[in-house]
Amino acid sequence: MVTTAVVILNWNGEHLLDEFLPSVVRYSDIPDTKVYVVDNGSTDNSVDFVKRNFQGVELIELDKNYGFTGGYNRALSVINAEYFVVLNSDVAVTENWLSPIIDIMKSDSTIAVAMPKIKDYKDKDRFEYAGAAGGYIDRYGYPFCRGRIFDTVEQDRGQYDSVEDVFWATGACMFIRADIYRDFGGLDEDFFAHMEEIDLCWRIKNRGYRAICVPESTVYHLGGGTLSELNPKKVFLNHRNNLLMLLKNLPSSKLFGILFIRMILDGVAAVSYLPKGKFRFFVAVIKAHFSFYRMFGKYYKKRDKKANHISLGRIGVVNQYFIKGNKTFNRLKDNI
Repeated sequence: MVTTAVVILNWNGEHLLDEFLPSVVRYSDIPDTKVYVVDNGSTDNSVDFVKRNFQGVELIELDKNYGFTGGYNRALSVINAEYFVVLNSDVAVTENWLSPIIDIMKSDSTIAVAMPKIKDYKDKDRFEYAGAAGGYIDRYGYPFCRGRIFDTVEQDRGQYDSVEDVFWATGACMFIRADIYRDFGGLDEDFFAHMEEIDLCWRIKNRGYRAICVPESTVYHLGGGTLSELNPKKVFLNHRNNLLMLLKNLPSSKLFGILFIRMILDGVAAVSYLPKGKFRFFVAVIKAHFSFYRMFGKYYKKRDKKANHISLGRIGVVNQYFIKGNKTFNRLKDNI
């Protein structure tokens, strides 16, 4: 058994492996660490590319595309390690990116999940959208980050360089104890992709464990490497999976009230696409809600009866951002 398994899920991403895998191999060359590439049924030349150029990387080949969730669940079930690092194929890592996080997790058994600082591969002075310096969630279930609220992404000036407890760690680069991953059943495969890491972190936190961000470790994320931000499928998955996550994890006393408010807010979001000519995005939100209604019964039964369902933050980030004009984390943090 190795201490740390760095696991990269690939689907038709030979060009991403060519650009980003060398940094992972170079900077993960420390004792008791092994790099894995999990191929999710690619139809390009990814498998041959890894075999030909990265003999030291362990290759796991799946028979078809199981999505982000199913791909990782199948791969991690056969990898024997103390810590998993779930790493996107479009992430460039830096020297000494592993040790600061593994060391702090070893020192405190209550820390189940951790993440580094995530910066933009194309604009290296800025945080990256998918995680920045640690994820949070507002009272209505909207995710935001230290360094990123909605579409406002901050420049990194060292303002978030402290180690902090966070609500969720990004799936772009998430460190997690292997036994915890298995005990909680891994990622929810019905999600397929998007919001699945927030759901997993929330389930884990409902049982009293912690998630942290360790900014001493820094990685650079390209973003949109497998599914563009402008893709209606991404809009569908984000809206539907966010509702499913709320249904699974909210305290019973707040569940239906918050879901009702979200129906209204999502309706406003859907209508807002129409003046911009984004009719397919409008349809994606509507489809997301109908999919959620169909899955309601199944997901209500997934609620963890043993968990102490924790409440979300006090803040309503939509009101703070769009009405009060508070567009950076430091303007919000006193209310979180």
